[in-house]
Amino acid sequence: MILKVCGITNQEDASAAIAGGATAIGFNFYPGSPRYIAPERAAEIVSAGVRRVGVFVNESPAQVEAVARLAALDVAQLHGEESAADFPAALAVWKAARVGAGFDLARYENSPAEALLLDGPAAEMFGGAGKPFDWRLAAASRIRIIVAGGLDASNVAQAVAMAHPWGVDACSKIESAPGKKDHKKMTEFLQAAKAALGA
Repeated sequence: MILKVCGITNQEDASAAIAGGATAIGFNFYPGSPRYIAPERAAEIVSAGVRRVGVFVNESPAQVEAVARLAALDVAQLHGEESAADFPAALAVWKAARVGAGFDLARYENSPAEALLLDGPAAEMFGGAGKPFDWRLAAASRIRIIVAGGLDASNVAQAVAMAHPWGVDACSKIESAPGKKDHKKMTEFLQAAKAALGA
């Protein structure tokens, strides 16, 4: 089971996420994001015992692998138009997809990705916009699903009940400002998610 906190930009938030029960933390390497962190800074953040996930948008496999080596990543979370041919060979991949009008889960069923991260509609914003989607769409999947988009302590149990996911991922709804976590909201989210997932 994955309990992920994304948009980590500092050691204080990473440590609080891990203390709260996170099993994965995410670093956003997309320069257009308000939560962008330089790979060198991410490399300095200590996170023993959890998976380190890097968020990328339309980067080459070679660039993803270079950042992964520098920042000690375990997973590449790909939010662009990447196909399986663009997946880096050196680490696990979570392919992100935005669920909007006309979304077709079937097109991802044969993906070689370790998991499919389903996020809410975000218009032209890559990496999510903190909006939920119809979680029932995820329940029929044959592959591992991570639910993201607008999750916090108030709705994560409902998302888990409807989507039956492998994991959940929160970011903007547990922040006090972009890239700065509200530790109370984050801990409450992690406790609610843990209980819902039976983790």
